[in-house]
Amino acid sequence: MAMFLLIAQPVGHSARFNLSVIVIAILAVIMLLKLDGFWRHVFLALASVVILQYAYWRTTSTLPPLEDLYSFIPGVILYAAEMYCILMLGISLFVVADPIERPRAPQLDEDECPTVDVFIPTYNEDREILALTVAAAKAMDYPSDKFTVYLLDDGGTDQKRNSDDPVAAAKAKERAAILKDLCSDLGAVYMTRAENVHAKAGNLNAALWRTHADFVVVFDADHAPERSFLRETVGYFSEDERLFLVQTPHFFSNPDPIERNLGTFGRMPSENEMFYGKIQKGLDRWNASFFCGSAAVLRREALEEVGGFSGITITEDCETALELHARGWNSLYIDKPLISGLQPETFASFVGQRSRWCQGMVQILMLKNPLFKRGLSLPQRLSYISSSLFWFFPFVRSVFFVAPLLFILFDMKIFVASFEDFFAYTVMYLIVGEMVRTYLYGSVRWPWISELYEYVQSVYLFQAIVSVLLKPKSPTFKVTDKGVSLKQDRLSELSLPYFIIFGILCFTLFVAAYRYNTEPEISSLLLIVGAWNWMNLMIAGCALGVVTERSQDLAGVELPLRTTVELQFGETVLRGAVTEASARGAKLIPAQGSSRILRKGEYGRLQLLSVSSNLLVTSLPVSIVGGSPDEDGAIALRFDPEPHHFPIIAELLMHDMSVVREQRALRQRPKSMIAGSLRILRWAITCPLAAIGVALGGKPDDKAEPQRLKPLAGAALAAAPIRHREAGE
Repeated sequence: MAMFLLIAQPVGHSARFNLSVIVIAILAVIMLLKLDGFWRHVFLALASVVILQYAYWRTTSTLPPLEDLYSFIPGVILYAAEMYCILMLGISLFVVADPIERPRAPQLDEDECPTVDVFIPTYNEDREILALTVAAAKAMDYPSDKFTVYLLDDGGTDQKRNSDDPVAAAKAKERAAILKDLCSDLGAVYMTRAENVHAKAGNLNAALWRTHADFVVVFDADHAPERSFLRETVGYFSEDERLFLVQTPHFFSNPDPIERNLGTFGRMPSENEMFYGKIQKGLDRWNASFFCGSAAVLRREALEEVGGFSGITITEDCETALELHARGWNSLYIDKPLISGLQPETFASFVGQRSRWCQGMVQILMLKNPLFKRGLSLPQRLSYISSSLFWFFPFVRSVFFVAPLLFILFDMKIFVASFEDFFAYTVMYLIVGEMVRTYLYGSVRWPWISELYEYVQSVYLFQAIVSVLLKPKSPTFKVTDKGVSLKQDRLSELSLPYFIIFGILCFTLFVAAYRYNTEPEISSLLLIVGAWNWMNLMIAGCALGVVTERSQDLAGVELPLRTTVELQFGETVLRGAVTEASARGAKLIPAQGSSRILRKGEYGRLQLLSVSSNLLVTSLPVSIVGGSPDEDGAIALRFDPEPHHFPIIAELLMHDMSVVREQRALRQRPKSMIAGSLRILRWAITCPLAAIGVALGGKPDDKAEPQRLKPLAGAALAAAPIRHREAGE
C-alpha cells in the first residue's frame, strides 16, 4: 500500500527522474556484487517502484483525448499492449522470485527399484533416429528385469495399413515390418494400435492400458537418454507418495533455425535454456512445474486417476499436469540435462512446432482456465496463467511494430507526452526493465534475442491464435519434422512477409527523416518515434537472416565427448580420443606418437575400451572420410552400422553427458547491453544483404528442397559423417 501511495503522489517529472536514478543505482550495486537470496527480493521490489510509476503515469497522463477517436482508439490499443507486458512481468517476477535447486535423487538398491515402462511414441521419424533412441533407452542403468522399452508406432496402425489408398497402405505395412525388425534387434517391444485418434495422447494411452509397470517414462522419438536417466529420477518418488512427475530439461544437440542461420550455436544460450534453466525452477517452487511431453517420469497411479494422458487440447503434456495438480498431486523438476534430442531444422517446421505449442496453451486458457480451476492453489493458478498468457505475445509484438507507423505515416497522436516526461518515465522504465531481465535471465538470454524470437514467430502465430479464439476445439496435432538437411542455401517458403515488413519499415524511416527536417514543431516526437521504428527495423533486418536457410548436412544427435577408443586396420591398432560423435560418424584425434597414415576410404573397426553396459558386440565398422586431419588435428570417421551396432553408438554417445553439461554451463554467460546491441546492429546490416543475394542468385526450388535423413539401408548409412558446422560470427 505504501508503494502505491508513493507512486500516486502528484510530483513533477524531475522528482520522478531522481527517484528512478536512485533506484537504478541501487539495482546496479546489487547486480555488480551478484547478490542473491534476500537481496533478490529487494531488487525486485525496488524495480517494481519504477515499473508501477510508469504504469500510473501512462494510465493517467498519456492517453489521447476521447474526442479524438482517430487517435484515441489506436492509443488505447497501444496502452493495452503495454499494460499486458507489465502484467506479464509482474506474474513472471512472482513465478521466478524464489527458484528451487533440487538435490540429487536418492539412490535405490536394486531390490528397491520400482518397475518402469518406457514409452517412445513415433509417427514418421526415420529409423536412424529411432534406432539411437531405442538403443539408448535399452542401455539405461537399471535392473534389466525392472524396465521395458516400448516403441509406439502411430505410423503403422491398423487404420493406416488398411487404408483405401494402396500407396499409403503399402508404406504403412513396410514401416511396421521395418520397425518390428528394429525392435527385435534392439530388444524393445513394438506396439501399435487400431486407429490414429487423439494424436500423441491417444498413442500413449493405448500403451498405458496395455502395460502394468509402476511408473511410465516418455521419450520423444528423437530424445536419446543418458545411461543414468532412471538413476537420476526414479528415486524422488520414494520420498513423496503424492509425487506424479519428475521432469528434466530438453537438451538439443543441433541448432534451431535462428541459431544455425545466424551462426550462434555453441556460443549463445539456446532459446529453451531460459525456460528450463530459470522458469521451470521458479514453477517448481510453487509445485507448478509441468510435464513437457518427454524426458519425464510419471506415476501410473496418478495417470489412471485422471483417465490417462489428457487429449482435449493439442498440448497433452501441460494439460495432463494441470489436471493432476488440480487433484492434489505434486511435481518436481531437476535442472540436469539427461537426454539429447533434435530441434526443427527448417524455419517452416520451427514455426509449425511453435504454432502447436501456442494453440495448445491458448486452448488450455479457454477450455480449462487455470484461474478458475478447482483444486489449484493461488500460486499454481498464477503459474499456469503465466504459461498460457505468455503466448499472446504476437498481438503485443504486432502493436509495437505498427504503432510508430501510425504516427509517422498517418499522424495519429497515440502517445501524449512531452520529451521531458518521456525521458523521466519511459526511458527510466526501459532501463529498469532491461536490468530486471539481465539480473534474472542474463546468463541464459542475451540482449535483444527475445525480441527477435518473438518477432519471427509473431508473423505466423497471430493467425494461429485467432483461429483458436474463434474455434477453440479446431486445432489438430501436427508432428514436427525432424532429421531434415538442406543441400544449399535458400529462402524459406515462409520468407515473403518478412521482406514486405522490412520494406515498409525502411519506407517509414525515410518518411520520419523527411518529416523531421520539414516539421520542426514535432521534431522531438519524431526523434523518439523514429528511434522506435529504427529499433523495429533492426529486428526485422535480423529476421531476414533467420529466413535465409543455410545449407546443412544433418547428422542427427551429435554430441561433444571425451572418450578413448581403438581403431583397428588389419594388423594395425591405433588409439585416439573421440571428441565429437553422432549416429553417422565421429571426429577422432589420434594419440601422440601414432605413425600410421590413414588413407581416405580405408575401412577398419572402432573398438570401445570402456563398456559399462552388457553389450554383446563392442566394435563397429568405420571408414576414413579424409586422410588429412582438420584444423583441430581430428580425423573424420564414417560409421557403417547395421541395427545391432546402435547399442555401441548409444554407449559411445549417451554413456555420460557430463561434457555436454559442462559446455552448456560455459555458454551461460551474460552479454552486456552494448555488446548485444552491436551484434544486433551488425546482423541488421549484413542479413538483408545476404537474403537479397540468395533471393537474386538462388537455384531453382526443386534443387533446394529439404532432405530427410537417409534410412538404414542394409549394412551402411549412405551419408556424410559430420554435420556442417556453422561459420563463426
